[in-house]
Amino acid sequence: MSAPLPLLQVSGLTKRFGGFVALDNVDLHVGAGERLGLIGPNGSGKTTMINCISGALFNDMGGIRFDGQDITRMLPHRRARLGVARSFQIPKPFRSMTVLENLRVPLEYAARARAGQRHIIDEAMELLESIGLKHCAQHNSAGLTQVDMRKLELARALAVKPRLLVSDEAMAGLSSAEVDEILEILLALNKRGVAVIMIEHIMRAVMRFSQRIVVLDAGHKIAEGTPDEIVSNPDVERAYLGE
Repeated sequence: MSAPLPLLQVSGLTKRFGGFVALDNVDLHVGAGERLGLIGPNGSGKTTMINCISGALFNDMGGIRFDGQDITRMLPHRRARLGVARSFQIPKPFRSMTVLENLRVPLEYAARARAGQRHIIDEAMELLESIGLKHCAQHNSAGLTQVDMRKLELARALAVKPRLLVSDEAMAGLSSAEVDEILEILLALNKRGVAVIMIEHIMRAVMRFSQRIVVLDAGHKIAEGTPDEIVSNPDVERAYLGE
């Protein structure tokens, strides 16, 4: 019996910016419901990778398939409707809107095709409750704390009902307790069947969350394996600490 196809398959991905090669022939895959950590030093190509996966950038060579469908040249909103969502490292909510109104935007537009007959407000409130922001529904988003801003950013990504969520440094700058809050949200989401790619510099979070980790350095994939395998990999140690 053949193995099931991965939910996301990235093959030979190459992206150049002028003479600079940000990604050089990188392969990556994510199984349905899998938790994948994507790590590497600054400038390793992580953000370029997720920009290509989400459609913010088009790669120069290679291909991207999602659930068997070629999405290499597909526009971001079409990828979102297929179930590919991402959160951003720097949250940029509509600051003149309430928390609830911020969620109505993606629910009305990005997720409408799969929203069914459920009332948008009820769906938004259910989502806010699941991430611990129900009490902030009528608050202006500009007044949120840093951790609540990160939760809202995740909620806006989740509003498109993703099958794959790319979480881009959702824990940067947070306290240890706040990091644990975000971790619990991502783990709970994964338990509901959503595959997650976590890009993060907080190693304890990556190691706790990930079933498998891919390491990039200078645009190349230098390692892939379980958290225990990555911790003991000499190539990863050299990438982070030098010779």
